[in-house]
Amino acid sequence: MDGAKPHNQPKRVLLAGASGTIGRAVADALEASGHHVSNVARDDFASSEQLAKAVAIAKPDTVVSCIASRSGSPKDAEAVDFLTNLNLLKSAEAAGAAHFILLSAICVQRPRLAFQHAKIAFERALKASTIDHTIVRPTAFFKSLSGQVERVAKGKPFMIFGDGELTRCKPISNRDLARFIVNCVTDPARRNQVLPIGGPGPAISLREQGEMIFEVAGKPARFKSISPRLFTAAARLLSVAAPFSSWFAEKAEYARIAHYYATESMLVLNGETGEYDAENTPEFGEDRLSDHYQRLIGALK
Repeated sequence: MDGAKPHNQPKRVLLAGASGTIGRAVADALEASGHHVSNVARDDFASSEQLAKAVAIAKPDTVVSCIASRSGSPKDAEAVDFLTNLNLLKSAEAAGAAHFILLSAICVQRPRLAFQHAKIAFERALKASTIDHTIVRPTAFFKSLSGQVERVAKGKPFMIFGDGELTRCKPISNRDLARFIVNCVTDPARRNQVLPIGGPGPAISLREQGEMIFEVAGKPARFKSISPRLFTAAARLLSVAAPFSSWFAEKAEYARIAHYYATESMLVLNGETGEYDAENTPEFGEDRLSDHYQRLIGALK
């Protein structure tokens, strides 16, 4: 839509979700690339009218959305992953923006959870809009693979599901993902594309993540296995009361989320075979998970 402009010319970029972990990295990368960046304040999401006014004032060429529900509960997913993004899209259209970049997730390939369905619903709305779209679907983040670093450093075992080889991923750092997203602002080849992306390979299993942490910590590897079936049983039990209690409904969904991540790989899904495909999961960046673990463990000493 702005083909008359050189593709490397700085753009006016409106960033939504700048207060989040990925959003902050994207803001830094946008500014480092020379773009003119404005942020959508949390208060601007209070009403569609207030949001539309904020976007109109910014007059963006490109809108980047890094917003996502924090809990993944059905209520939050509908409100944030779908409706808030939809209001942002409508405001972007009204303001004359030419391009909308969405940070989505690779797990929407096989949707079983409320937040995945909400993300897909918005992806459909974005593709049907008058604005060029780029949908970025990253694999696992370094942060999501760091929850057990402290317990390992304290001498506790690393928790795995089954034998620890049920799932694999190509994790990507905040910095590398942010650079990938910012490259989408000016690269015309990434317009109207759905782009799965991971970090430098190879794909690693949960057990291999644990072994990496133990090696960096200088401790012998110790594992404790949990059966994913426990999450299935919990979800079924909690679902009995879910129709009568939002609390039970949310907890049932959290159990389903836990089971999903314990059993599904964060890699490109081969549509022909129905299997996750590490070889065809794109890689980007240079940051290594082992270096990330080294920094985390070093900070604990």
